[in-house]
Amino acid sequence: MAILLTTVACQQEEKKVEDTKISTDVINVPATASGKPAELGSAPLIVFNEEKHDFGKITQGEKVEYSFVFKNTGGSDLVISSAQGSCGCTVPTYPQQPIKPGQEAKIDVVFNSEGKSGLVEKTVTLVTNCNPSTKILTISSTVIVPEEE
Repeated sequence: MAILLTTVACQQEEKKVEDTKISTDVINVPATASGKPAELGSAPLIVFNEEKHDFGKITQGEKVEYSFVFKNTGGSDLVISSAQGSCGCTVPTYPQQPIKPGQEAKIDVVFNSEGKSGLVEKTVTLVTNCNPSTKILTISSTVIVPEEE
């Protein structure tokens, strides 16, 4: 019986390697805001003053905000297509317009500590037209639960 199953299983049509290849034309191709491919060396580059921020001790229920300042040190327009917090308590706001070479901008992050306690670490994931295309920012805090009176 085992020989019969092996024979049947091995007779399935094998896919050719050419049929399973994925084109790399759309993977990590830096582009300018105009959609034209960026020349090598002229791609946008996002450089942050800092990528991590600690709010220190805060009281549960408190909302705190921090601005991550960055600069486009590349040679073409930088486009941020999305910014996503790791949970609903972490809400980023980012520039919707292209950031020109040499220009500074900021990502504002609001953290709502409602329902949180102890050491909390959250992230914001940016998707850009840089290479690599994702950048992760981190916020942390120690949330103190107030004593009930």
